[in-house]
Amino acid sequence: MKRILLAEDEEILRMLVVDTLEDEDYEVDEASDGFEAVQLLAKKSYDLIILDYMMPGFTGLEIIEKIKSTEIDNKGKIMMLSAKSQQYEQDRILEAGADYFMAKPFSPIKLLEKIGAILDEAETIYK
Repeated sequence: MKRILLAEDEEILRMLVVDTLEDEDYEVDEASDGFEAVQLLAKKSYDLIILDYMMPGFTGLEIIEKIKSTEIDNKGKIMMLSAKSQQYEQDRILEAGADYFMAKPFSPIKLLEKIGAILDEAETIYK
């Protein structure tokens, strides 16, 4: 079973995404802010880390910096969710080390398709 961390401070969106992923048999841990996300990342390894761009505690970019600096040892793919969908913001997010970007609002079906593709690709690479 693939393990996913979802760090999202909007409770309703977080609940929607968690329910959607759990319905597809993903194991999901959730964090309501950047501090919780960092604590979970320090304890567990994830196949995919989904981060909100703007969160209390640590932002998604700050969490990526911690992962990339090896302060947090996690080899999972990183997807950033953000309402900031201008090209320069997407470029900034990808340059910081995110593997994927998805603009808010998004369709749960599109999110599932993207996650499936990411995890299938990662599985192929690591075989």
